[in-house]
Amino acid sequence: MDVKAMTRAGWRWLAPPELWTRRRTALEAVVAVVMGLLAAGIEELLGSGDWYPAVVGVAAAALSLLRRRLPVAVLAVTGALTPVVGGFLLLLILVGWSAGRLIAGPGRTLVAFTVSYALFVGASLLDGMARQAPMTMVLLTTLYYLATTVMPGLASRYWIQRRTLLHALQDRNAQLLRERAMVEGQARLRERQRIAQDMHDSLGHQLALISVHTGALEVDRALTDRQREAVGVLREASVNAMRELREVVGILRDGIEAPAAPDDGSGQARRGTAGIDALVDAARAAGNDVELERSGEPRPLAPAADHAAYRIVQEALTNAYKHAPGAAIAVELRYEPDSLVVEVVNAAGGAAPEDVVSGGQGLTGLHERARLVGGMVHAGPVDGAGFRVAAVLPYGVPGAVAPPLVDAVDDFGQQARALRAAEGAGSAAPAGAPGSVPGGVPQGGVPGGAFPGAYQGGYPGPYPGSWPDVAPPVRGTSGVAVGCGIAAAVGLVLLVVAGFGMFFLVGAMSEGMITRTQYEKIKIGADEQEVRDRLPKGETIATFGLDGLGPEEPAGADCLVLLSTAESEDFDSEPVFRFCFKDGKLIEKKAYEVKR
Repeated sequence: MDVKAMTRAGWRWLAPPELWTRRRTALEAVVAVVMGLLAAGIEELLGSGDWYPAVVGVAAAALSLLRRRLPVAVLAVTGALTPVVGGFLLLLILVGWSAGRLIAGPGRTLVAFTVSYALFVGASLLDGMARQAPMTMVLLTTLYYLATTVMPGLASRYWIQRRTLLHALQDRNAQLLRERAMVEGQARLRERQRIAQDMHDSLGHQLALISVHTGALEVDRALTDRQREAVGVLREASVNAMRELREVVGILRDGIEAPAAPDDGSGQARRGTAGIDALVDAARAAGNDVELERSGEPRPLAPAADHAAYRIVQEALTNAYKHAPGAAIAVELRYEPDSLVVEVVNAAGGAAPEDVVSGGQGLTGLHERARLVGGMVHAGPVDGAGFRVAAVLPYGVPGAVAPPLVDAVDDFGQQARALRAAEGAGSAAPAGAPGSVPGGVPQGGVPGGAFPGAYQGGYPGPYPGSWPDVAPPVRGTSGVAVGCGIAAAVGLVLLVVAGFGMFFLVGAMSEGMITRTQYEKIKIGADEQEVRDRLPKGETIATFGLDGLGPEEPAGADCLVLLSTAESEDFDSEPVFRFCFKDGKLIEKKAYEVKR
């Protein structure tokens, strides 16, 4: 195997492609370089040799790259080397953070950090045994290790566990939503199938009877031409109602809308502005006086808006000859620069039959249909007498779709109402329609106040009531913030411990130090007990390791070494005072400096 292949294999082991993206690889490379430079810089500040900082920097960069692949080993090595290699101080923080989140299992994590802590304390004791008391070294190194390694590890581990829990909750929430949507879909499908079966069995039978009887009446020789024409309208309305019923039943069963057939001359109007002429012709054939007027340059509309225009005219016509029989009706389509204005106005007519069928949802449905395509509808009485339905529909709203089931139900409802109105049509035609209908919308735009309320936007989805496919993200306090909060709490505890430690050290230092004036007041030949009563005991961590570092002691003498409160001009030296006793007397006192 050549060197290039070995290098590639080693890199794939260190950074598996399925785990390390290009972004992570670049980030890890930057972190390794920064750790290497910081380690080398710290060693340079500590006064190491020319080659030593470079070696420490390379080692820090290598450990930074290996910390993800071998978190336990890198944590142990870094903990053992940091007391000896000062450049690893910052690297230990990074390694502790990574080990806290990468080591699997709390037991294994505890063992790894315990081993690293033991190595850290052991190396610290070996490196500073001659300069500090063992218990003092253990206390200081423990506080340092807790602050630089354990705290980042705990914060990192909590953060990764919280993020994993949030992701699991999101997945669970999404699964519950999907299951709920499936259950609702199944229940909705069963109910729709039941409704479809009822409609087919009841309405289908009645419409078939109407079609058969009207067909027989249409060829009856005893009828006049006018009566035969009215019967033909009834038969055609029943046939169209049967067609729409089949559409509704199909949608209820399958949830899929069949494509609308073009106008084939059978009387079935196309669903759009092109089918409005057929609606007007059908209304005229039923004995209503209807006028259709178009103005402006025709422009194509979005499919949903085109369909809405057809439905608005259809519903307005049905309401007109249902609630005002015999009234003149004017239909106007005006193509404005930015929208299509549809207006249907009927004059005052005769009294509506007492048993007129009305569901009370027609105009409400028109408002909803116009809103879904970005338009609006106004319906109300006109000045004097009559009723007006006016709508403004934009030419194009991308993505606007009409609910197929609502369309199909509207189709069947319109056919049923037309059939009901045709049954009540008389043989005499209404009087001539007036040339103009009062209360129309003026040319050039919609009058002020004609359409109260502005359009505020439609449903967020294609149809109200639909469930989302995925769960919304779980929002809350950031995991990093919570982890940092825990780290801050641990840091506060460590700060309190450090405060007690500093209080202990200050007390210990005061028990092992005297001033130059106190030293001068002690005279050689003084009684030993008297001198010891005037001086501190000297048995503190401040004086630990000072014995034997100064001039040779007198033979057979018992010496007391104390630190001086004065500072030395040399950073590495400390001024001390030594008092030697023999046979109950002070036989020597010396002031000198020692190197720690």
